[in-house]
Amino acid sequence: MNPAENYIFNQPEPYRSVLMHLQVIIKHTLPDTTLKYKWGIPCYYYNKRPICYLNASHKGQFVDVGFWHSAYITKHLEHLISENRKVVKSLRYKTLEDVNDAVLIDILKEVYYYKDESFYKK
Repeated sequence: MNPAENYIFNQPEPYRSVLMHLQVIIKHTLPDTTLKYKWGIPCYYYNKRPICYLNASHKGQFVDVGFWHSAYITKHLEHLISENRKVVKSLRYKTLEDVNDAVLIDILKEVYYYKDESFYKK
């Protein structure tokens, strides 16, 4: 098991169930992404481009699915939380029942299919 998977499996409930469900949705929706462990949290990448990260906030009692390229998201904006962050926006879940698979899938696809040409010139 890699460090990102360890992060997920070592979380207490309800975080573990939410994270595992998110992991399944992300991998099913974007099968060619790679799960990496960066900055102490699981992060999904397509090639070198970050797609999203998963963060269990025990203090806030929620799980965040954060999107670095949130400026290019046009769907389901009412579900995204920015909370004093300039660039990153996230979907936030307290329970497994809070997860709206359709909203998550729409946003994942939008972030994944966005082609930031400047990113590929680096």
